[in-house]
Amino acid sequence: MPQNDRRSIRELSPELANQIAAGEVVERPASVLKELVENALDAGADRIEVAIERGGQGRISVTDNGWGIPPEELPLVVTRHATSKIADLTDLASIGSFGFRGEAMASIGSVARLTVTSTPRGAEEGTSIAVEHGEQGEPMPAAATEGTRVEVRDLFANVPARLKFLKTETTEAKRCQESLQRLALANLHCGFSFTSGGRNVFRFPPEQTLRQRLDALWPPAACRNLADASGEDGPFKLSGLVGDPSQAQGRPDRILFFVNGRPVQDKLLQGALREAYKGRLLAREHPQAALFLELPLHEVDVNVHPAKLEVRFRDEKRVFGLVRRVVLRALEGMGTVSWPEAKPDATGPSTANEPSAEPSPRSTPSQSRLDLRSSRTWSSGGRPSGRPYTPAAPPAPEYAAPLPRDDEDENTPSGRAQIPDIPEAKPAGALPSYLGQVENTYLLLSLPDGSLGILDQHAAHERVLYEAFLRRGRSGNSRPLAIPMDMALHPSEADRLEELWPDLRAAGFELATQGREGLRVTGLPPDLTPGRAVDLLRAALSGQAKSLEDIWVLLACRSAVKAGESLARDEALALLETWAATSNRDNCPHGRPALVRLSAHDLERLFKRR
Repeated sequence: MPQNDRRSIRELSPELANQIAAGEVVERPASVLKELVENALDAGADRIEVAIERGGQGRISVTDNGWGIPPEELPLVVTRHATSKIADLTDLASIGSFGFRGEAMASIGSVARLTVTSTPRGAEEGTSIAVEHGEQGEPMPAAATEGTRVEVRDLFANVPARLKFLKTETTEAKRCQESLQRLALANLHCGFSFTSGGRNVFRFPPEQTLRQRLDALWPPAACRNLADASGEDGPFKLSGLVGDPSQAQGRPDRILFFVNGRPVQDKLLQGALREAYKGRLLAREHPQAALFLELPLHEVDVNVHPAKLEVRFRDEKRVFGLVRRVVLRALEGMGTVSWPEAKPDATGPSTANEPSAEPSPRSTPSQSRLDLRSSRTWSSGGRPSGRPYTPAAPPAPEYAAPLPRDDEDENTPSGRAQIPDIPEAKPAGALPSYLGQVENTYLLLSLPDGSLGILDQHAAHERVLYEAFLRRGRSGNSRPLAIPMDMALHPSEADRLEELWPDLRAAGFELATQGREGLRVTGLPPDLTPGRAVDLLRAALSGQAKSLEDIWVLLACRSAVKAGESLARDEALALLETWAATSNRDNCPHGRPALVRLSAHDLERLFKRR
């Protein structure tokens, strides 16, 4: 609101100016940790130890073995706009260091109790200086090893309003961990250790590879089939790893970009990555990627964001094209395939959110849903006369106890989830007539309006099961296992388990932890076989689920009849009848179409009768 009375213009006090600067730089404990570790890297450190207490609000300690700071320069460390990293205006056009504004340490000292202790290389004694809520003390001699130790205590204690915006200690600790992890991935030459609340979270030796560090940070499913991505366009170079589309997850938190070693969150880079994955992911899916862009310093401006998380490229088109081209080449090397395009029209379900491949110039929207040029044919009995499709075997589950085979499950003799009864739902109008099965995957139907329907059996069964799970709600119905399953947990899976624990219980899993490294499963959802349960849990804990609804989607996918499974006529009819009585039946829970419809007009055009 405008002031009623005019106030005179006056210079801000140093304390107030520091706190305003702190509002830009020191958002939360993770941002403090980031600034301190970046300073250590700029100081030439190859070993950095980080410890936090109470999510970083109680204490943040960063110790490095870098060059150290001479005693006469130590007071300048906590003085605003004092830095060794730039000297004149020309330096701003080619910034190669992390920190260069010269205000982070002063800003931190204005909202916390800050102590900096440093011993230059070759010196016999160190020096320490303290700042308490903006009040700077005198340098004092201190016993310390070569390098620098910075300790921040009681963050925001003198700014209670800022404390209200912090999350729980667990959440803030996780953000600190993620911030350090990104810096560790960008600096493979350096060793890192991270301790939270007295617990050693991770320790990386120096000179590891990117793949080794990702193996320690990401769950095994996310690291499976990671592909090398590398390429260049003159002085512009891109390298890193990209994930298999089949291991995509529901969160974008494993999309990591680095520009000249600096972790960034850039929409241009993300857009190029998604363009490369276009047609390979379903709606709401996100890939895994850790990509490093190196380019001349004058080609990028890193001075556009107080926390230096955003950058601006001089030649955006060149950067976009390089990222898209390199990632696309890596994905093509995996042998991944795209979903066929399905566009909304008057004769079929809309799939506007579905990723698509480029249609041929002569194809119609309906024609692109069915490849009629395939050499495979089918017999009147519904069995393919060509080579049947065989789904890839799932990875071997990690469990200690012997398990019954899926086809020995007492509740599902065939190893397949039963078509659930839906007494409250009725098919709308007449049922389609079943004509047969193609490729053990698609059911051919004569629809009541005279058109030809092609039903994806897996997508249809997914929708049926998902709607049944929705009606079941959070009942937590479970089937006890005669022999419990024991699963080893990756540290990242243990963290995700804590988040998903209530939802997994609500879905019907009976679970017990065995420390942070093990999980015992004593009961399963009634529709799930033991082998598929392990597969589902691995998928959920790897990041493919973030809510109970996502777990239901995974549960439906793992329980549904698969592509390539032959269905007896009575099984196909049961699925068809139940699917026809299900709401939202046009699409599976992922958003893929379950039914493609070819009208008489479409068929006439395909046979060139028009």
